[in-house]
Amino acid sequence: MKFLIDFLINGPERLSAYFAWLPPLFARIVVGWVFLWSGWAKLNALPFVTDNFRNWGIPFPEIMTPFVSGVEFFGGLLLLLGLFTRIAAVPLVIVMIVAIISAKWGEVDSLATLLGFEEVLFMALFGWLAVAGPGPVSLDRLAQNWRAQQP
Repeated sequence: MKFLIDFLINGPERLSAYFAWLPPLFARIVVGWVFLWSGWAKLNALPFVTDNFRNWGIPFPEIMTPFVSGVEFFGGLLLLLGLFTRIAAVPLVIVMIVAIISAKWGEVDSLATLLGFEEVLFMALFGWLAVAGPGPVSLDRLAQNWRAQQP
């Protein structure tokens, strides 16, 4: 039994330690890229997106549309860079919650349906980045290392 635990649990854990830098980097690049361009597209189509927000019942659509578009664009950019990652991820979680409630809630007929929305996946990734941080390959880590060397 000790052999099985060592081989099937401890061995992969030791091996995965060499690649611990990769998941946060990959997650940041993927969601950062998606939201950078999503925000950019919304910023360049504000009248159309404002109408969508109005139809979804989002209050103050003339204010919320450029705000949410900016959160997506700048949040995506910051995630790509790994700069202020924890701070950037939190408003993106909120944007996903509002998107689900305002645009998709009527489609929810089960937990399986809710968990199948891409917004939930993005929310999970943003939440993970907010808690776990950007990882070692990031400007946040570079700033932390620089700060640690200062007197």
